[in-house]
Amino acid sequence: MNTPPNPDEFYKKLKTQLSETTAWPSEYLYKFIVISDKDKILQIEHIFDNTGAVINTKESKKGKYTSVSVNVIMKDPDAVIEKYREVTNNVDGVISL
Repeated sequence: MNTPPNPDEFYKKLKTQLSETTAWPSEYLYKFIVISDKDKILQIEHIFDNTGAVINTKESKKGKYTSVSVNVIMKDPDAVIEKYREVTNNVDGVISL
């Protein structure tokens, strides 16, 4: 039986990786998957309002899910993680890739 991933451990590891591999500020690409619900997509877009983000969406072949890609300049790894947490805490059923 698989145990669910610990978000704090995941973010700690992500912060270390981002700190070691990227010069900040830097462009960062977020990828999210949500059920194709206009409100959920708008929630994600709203979280990135006024950040200069370029947001692209693409529906799955059957139209049940939508991929949301967000390309944005972030100031540091903490800012990247803050946005991940904001999306996962405010958008039900979102999957972060």
